[in-house]
Amino acid sequence: MQLSTALSLVSSNNVTEFQNLTEILSPEIISAGLKEHGVATIRKRKLPMENMVWAVIGMALFRKFPMRQLLNQLDIILPSGMPYVASSAVTQARKKLGSKVIESVFLQTQKQWNHDAAHGEWCGLNLLGVDGVVWRAPDTNENNKEFAKTGTQYGKASYPQVRMVCQMELTSHLLTNSVFDSVEVNEMNLALGLIEGTPDHSLTLFDRGFYSLGLLHRWQSAGEMRHWLMPLKKNTQYEVVKSFGRQDKLIQLTTTPQSRKKFPELPKTMHARLITKTIKGKDVQILTSMIDPMRFPPADIVDLYAHRWEIELGFREMKQSLLDNRFTLRSNQPELIRQELWGILLAYNLIRYQMVLMAKSLDGIHPNQLSFHGASMHIIHELTQLSFCTPGNIPKYTMDITKSAKQFVLPGRRERWYPRALKCSKDRYPIKRKNAVHLK
Repeated sequence: MQLSTALSLVSSNNVTEFQNLTEILSPEIISAGLKEHGVATIRKRKLPMENMVWAVIGMALFRKFPMRQLLNQLDIILPSGMPYVASSAVTQARKKLGSKVIESVFLQTQKQWNHDAAHGEWCGLNLLGVDGVVWRAPDTNENNKEFAKTGTQYGKASYPQVRMVCQMELTSHLLTNSVFDSVEVNEMNLALGLIEGTPDHSLTLFDRGFYSLGLLHRWQSAGEMRHWLMPLKKNTQYEVVKSFGRQDKLIQLTTTPQSRKKFPELPKTMHARLITKTIKGKDVQILTSMIDPMRFPPADIVDLYAHRWEIELGFREMKQSLLDNRFTLRSNQPELIRQELWGILLAYNLIRYQMVLMAKSLDGIHPNQLSFHGASMHIIHELTQLSFCTPGNIPKYTMDITKSAKQFVLPGRRERWYPRALKCSKDRYPIKRKNAVHLK
């Protein structure tokens, strides 16, 4: 059953009264975000800013509803005669709210939820992943001025696009931070915006597309024990400094004058550790800042890189399950695009945190071993029932969510037994087969 189908079963009732959701998202965090950015409801309005925060989250949780219908369905409009609002009033309220408030709420909740999650560690380090994803924006004049269109030899894409780089805790799939801009901005430049918020005592997994000695050096120098790991990029030049073992080397990398100009703190040379492991007859080389062989044994380091794919699964969960394969965003203006994206990230984390609570009720199960598609339908359905209970009974409903956790445990992942291969692009013309039978 699709998420939209499940939600349609409850669409005949008001989805929820958000004043009953204090156990899910603290109103103090919302109030602090509004106050920080000077956004407040000075006089009584039909669309209070506190409720508009929930409306932006609802845009992601209830993707099938148009925005105007969503506000009426959520029952967050204050009673003042006519129970409906015009579309222009909705847009004005979203403009007043802006994107910075939703960003602030996201950052505060992720800090609290990641702390409460009590993630697993490897050698005392939290596992993080960084990768990029592209979102499609509506083709409006305002969006076209702010966001570029990708192009090929055949022309440009039909839609302006937004490039996003996210950081995710890999055992829970809880997002820790995100940066986004026009698609023409490089992923490595966006990743620089994640450095300040990266926690200490962490190991961040990158793919080889993020190979930049300036980025990596700044990443590991910005805090205590902020390590990184990535595959060795093809044709990388290095010098072996010391051998820890037959397939474990300490190497020296030479930086370029161009990179030192961009990153003034970057030295002329950097030390890193190169570990090689033969997997199914192929040598896999991993580059990392964890140069201490006693504290970080090489046996598991190469295998750690496989966990980077968890963030790819997270992007799929957002686009396919949460947004029900509706790949084009709703908003027609750049600031509202940013607001909508922060709302998607916040809604995704809200569901993922509930899945963390589910996993805690099961022995030996991590949150990433639960089905997001099934659990999200169940969690959103449970949230819709909060309008029929008093605030004092909300913890009981939260317990009911954990009681259902066992049915969402995924089977063990299968090992890939065939090598990856590059598929041929679709031919523009039909292929004549030798044994084809022609009917007369």
